Amino acid sequence: MTLRVSIVGASGYTGGELLRLLLQHPHVEVGQVTSQSNVGKFVYTVHPHLRGQTTLQFSALENLEPCDVLFLALPHGESQQRITYFAEIASYIVDLSADFRLKDPELYKKWYEHEHQAPEWLEHFAYGLPEINRQAIRSAKYVSGVGCNATAIILALWPLVRAGLIDNQKPLFADVKVGSSEGGNTPTISSHHPHRVSNVRPFQLTGHRHSAEVQQAFADCGGITLNMSVSSVEMVRGVAVAVHLQMPTQLSDRDFWKIYRTAWANEPFIRIVHAHDGLYRHPEPRLVNGTNYADVGWAYDPASGQTVLLSAIDNLGKGAAGSAVQAMNLMCGFDETTALTFGGFYP
Repeated sequence: MTLRVSIVGASGYTGGELLRLLLQHPHVEVGQVTSQSNVGKFVYTVHPHLRGQTTLQFSALENLEPCDVLFLALPHGESQQRITYFAEIASYIVDLSADFRLKDPELYKKWYEHEHQAPEWLEHFAYGLPEINRQAIRSAKYVSGVGCNATAIILALWPLVRAGLIDNQKPLFADVKVGSSEGGNTPTISSHHPHRVSNVRPFQLTGHRHSAEVQQAFADCGGITLNMSVSSVEMVRGVAVAVHLQMPTQLSDRDFWKIYRTAWANEPFIRIVHAHDGLYRHPEPRLVNGTNYADVGWAYDPASGQTVLLSAIDNLGKGAAGSAVQAMNLMCGFDETTALTFGGFYP
């Protein structure tokens, strides 16, 4: 079975990553890719790494034709304005923006500072992180994308929260380090090379929108209180998360391994990284670049109970396009790992 797949908003970094994955997918044919600012241009003029991979040209949105699966890679706020139109065009939709991640329209208004334009559609979208919502995705026609920072935090916390080992009365603190591609492909003063190179810039130290997404993910576990701070660092791709909390004293490594293996043993894209020596003892973003993998681990002091939960993902991969393709595979009955098994590169 071959499905016709199209991408709306394909000229951005996420659109390019989607194309890279989908062009290698054995069960899909990429039909159209839209970009209002690049109509008629060959895709490889915007995504030069796809030269020789495709002769597709960018189409205008108004010329979009019916397809089986439609990926929406539009800026936040735009998908909700046209969702009825998109649903008439495609049987399945994966929206990579934040428009349908939060289920409560009032919560959306609080964090995104405007009324949701299609609140009646929120209940129709399954949250698109397969590791925590696989069954809902399998039966869905519409799936929301994931926030990259939220994804990294959720995957770091999931084993301990699901095991009932987190005190939900105490706030957790997530320190998040991110690469420049999180800011998209439109240059800004903060992304200008002389301002960014050789620098660690505090980006959003309080009130980050992704904290709402994380708290929603754990609502059925009694909830958590999360404080997160995001800083941009000198890398292009990647999210590195360190969640700081206090655990009981005198736990052992064996206890942590049991918790993590219970949570992740059957997950094809979660790798547990925890060693006592060597250079790569903990998750590092560079080792998941270009992949749909998430590396997770921990550091723990049995004397004090000080604990740091760690995760690393590619913000364009597991944090966006990779999870979106994984969700499509689930929705459409393909093997979940199809087109997603690239394991990264080293050095």
